[in-house]
Amino acid sequence: MKLGIDFGTTRIVVAAVDRGNYPLVPFETSEATYEWFPSLAALQGSERRFGWDAWHAQTDPDWTVIRSIKRFLEDAGPETLLEAAGESVPLSDLLQGLLSALHASLLSHFGKDEKFEVMLGVPANANSNQRFLTVEAFRRAGFSVLGLLNEPSAASIEFGHRQRITGRILVYDLGGGTFDASLVELDERTHTVLATEGISTLGGDDFDHLLAELVVEAEELAGLDPAALFRLYDECRRQKEALHPNSRRIAVDLDVIGDDKGQVMIPVADFYGRCRPLIEETIAKANKLAGPGDLDALYITGGGSELPLVARMLREEFGRKVKRSEYTRSATAIGLAIQADESAGYTLREVFTRNFGVWRESDSGQRMIFDPIFPRDTRLPAAAEPPLTVVRQYQPVHNVGDFRYLEAAHVDGCGQPSGDIAVWDEILFPFDPALANVPALETLAVERFPAESYQQIEERYACDATGAVAVTIRNLTANYGREYRLGRWSGKPAVVRPTARKRARKASN
Repeated sequence: MKLGIDFGTTRIVVAAVDRGNYPLVPFETSEATYEWFPSLAALQGSERRFGWDAWHAQTDPDWTVIRSIKRFLEDAGPETLLEAAGESVPLSDLLQGLLSALHASLLSHFGKDEKFEVMLGVPANANSNQRFLTVEAFRRAGFSVLGLLNEPSAASIEFGHRQRITGRILVYDLGGGTFDASLVELDERTHTVLATEGISTLGGDDFDHLLAELVVEAEELAGLDPAALFRLYDECRRQKEALHPNSRRIAVDLDVIGDDKGQVMIPVADFYGRCRPLIEETIAKANKLAGPGDLDALYITGGGSELPLVARMLREEFGRKVKRSEYTRSATAIGLAIQADESAGYTLREVFTRNFGVWRESDSGQRMIFDPIFPRDTRLPAAAEPPLTVVRQYQPVHNVGDFRYLEAAHVDGCGQPSGDIAVWDEILFPFDPALANVPALETLAVERFPAESYQQIEERYACDATGAVAVTIRNLTANYGREYRLGRWSGKPAVVRPTARKRARKASN
């Protein structure tokens, strides 16, 4: 069974490949049947619940419910810990537990012997670390991963398949936790991504929090425990999703946080006033891509885009070119399923969405310069093509190489990384052949080579269709080398907290 899985910040949506059709997979609960699976984990001591079991635990104050696990992946590695419920829990355990619960739910729907081959979606602005962690978690949960697509690119496939049009479209994808935009050239069977922009910390979740802030301010609520806050956020989400263009007031039920709390009425104008700056950020990103060229359509998708203010502001900016998806919450999953279906015959050409490179010493170590190995918008290979390869060769001046890799959203006019930056683990490589078998290079002093100690070093970088990067570093003179999958895999584990808010309130372009 081939599936397209949109691993969303708040909801996981799954579409199946069924003889040229791509139906959404239903998830049955004791109350109703839904076309999504909650991206939730719940903790109580050593006990864990995931998905719908975690959803049902949200009304129990003894359980701590973790929302938006996907948001933590941007800065995470395999050893990252999440501080919750008075303990530090490995984030990878929660992620694998959630996806294992999804796998079990799919088995209950399709049959216990079914094998699942999946095409996964990730934010266009996701760094390689996020991509690797996502793929590994799905594999460990029992899925066979066919490939990884940027979410707006998948939505463009759904749009092109349904509309059967050609031309240049801008996909505006505002999900639960991230915003992505991609400029895509469509022809009959090939979709070519021309450029991407994104904001990794902005989505529908933020609208929920803004509404909750208004409620807290109006009622002067203080000291809400995590369980009560979760219930308030979820109530705000429900009321936000019930808004329509003619809504004037929002009735938030406070009984979710305590008996006899009643309701609070929030003017829609006040709520929209707080949301407007965030939507303006997304429009600024979209305008960067639209440029002066011809644009045939701006395609709106993603659950966060259902807020009526979003379509209103986009129409003010882009006019009649705005096309709202009929499948706002499921377009990405459907597009992923279409891509998983070989008989559909679509080819997608993606680009590297960030500047990947390494710091290098210059002027005899007097200054550091950024060497962009894979500049942003570099064309990625298609799924069946060999990896994209870049080679660097040089003669080192030190006994040990200290490689400090990073990804940056932008590079400024001086060639320095800027904007959203993801710093990866350092890698140490023995340039001196005498150190080739030393396991702990970090304990050695870095010293300059004698001038007569000639060594030729080669770095060979390979980037596959998913955007994951590996490097093989070799001493060509002494004939030895090491291979590394680049990411954030070592050192002290990072710690993340569910209550941390990463959103900045001023626009950053």
